[in-house]
Amino acid sequence: MTEIAIDFAKMDGLVPGIVQDARTGEVLMVGFLNSESYRATLDTGFVTFWSRTRQKLWVKGETSGNRLRVLEAATDCDQDTLLFRVEVEGDGLVCHEGTVSCFTRPIAMPEQSASRSANGQ
Repeated sequence: MTEIAIDFAKMDGLVPGIVQDARTGEVLMVGFLNSESYRATLDTGFVTFWSRTRQKLWVKGETSGNRLRVLEAATDCDQDTLLFRVEVEGDGLVCHEGTVSCFTRPIAMPEQSASRSANGQ
């Protein structure tokens, strides 16, 4: 199979990596990858991000034991975003705040927007 070229040039060498639970479909987190972390992910089978704050490779779950084993990977039509469908090792708590998903803070949407969506507008 031919390897797909990911477009790291658009965002200064980084692409977003969306992590989704392969079993439930829940979005667990989003991180950023550069070409080195992308290669490490492909080589090891575990999601490896580029830490923008620490400026180094970061294997998600390396210290907590909640590593993200990649079962499937895909890119979008522009080849500038990655999707990893994973199996979470350990106790399954992906977020550093001790939750399964990092997406735990609902944002209230104005009623007008919600009613337009419901009516297909």
